[in-house]
Amino acid sequence: MSFSVYRAADADAKRVDAEWGCLRWLANREIGNAEGFTLGRVTIKAGASNPAHSHGNCAEALYLLSGRLEHFIGDERVVLEPGDTLVVAAGVPHYANSIGEEDADMVVAYSSADRDFQKE
Repeated sequence: MSFSVYRAADADAKRVDAEWGCLRWLANREIGNAEGFTLGRVTIKAGASNPAHSHGNCAEALYLLSGRLEHFIGDERVVLEPGDTLVVAAGVPHYANSIGEEDADMVVAYSSADRDFQKE
């Protein structure tokens, strides 16, 4: 097949909730609709932080839809506003604090269909 549609209801059914927010995986090898990348939507609750982590097998691109993020990448710090894009190289530790008054909502993409995750 030359295309695939993954419905919003399917993503909500496979939603991964955490203290800090949630992940909805939209495309990857496990879902069966992508062979070369992973795509997801991440929400970090206002005032919360996701855990420090890295992805040894892939780069990550993050596009902030709403909210504000204070992102730490290695020894660097950057504040992201809606519409900003951040790209983190494979293996580099990073995490984010949601510093706005609303939840930070973002789209994330990884350069592997089998994204790995290592807590730092």
